[in-house]
Amino acid sequence: MLEITTIKDVKVKIGEACKALRKSNDLSREDLAEVLDVSSTTIQNIENGKNATLDNILKVANHFGLLQSITKEIDKVIIDQNDISLY
Repeated sequence: MLEITTIKDVKVKIGEACKALRKSNDLSREDLAEVLDVSSTTIQNIENGKNATLDNILKVANHFGLLQSITKEIDKVIIDQNDISLY
């Protein structure tokens, strides 16, 4: 059965990941906000799955070293799509 992922689902998952990574690195919201040059409210909003700009999400992803993983997954999808189109 086809599983549909909504934008809200993605926001919540990003928020959960941000919060888990922040806590595992022993950072408060204020600490992370200061390092990323954003407000602690911005971090709170991201963690709660509320609207966040792509720029701020990328700041968090970059800080925790997630951009390489994201890029690899995107490349994998592109390769898979190209393989499908060959048939």
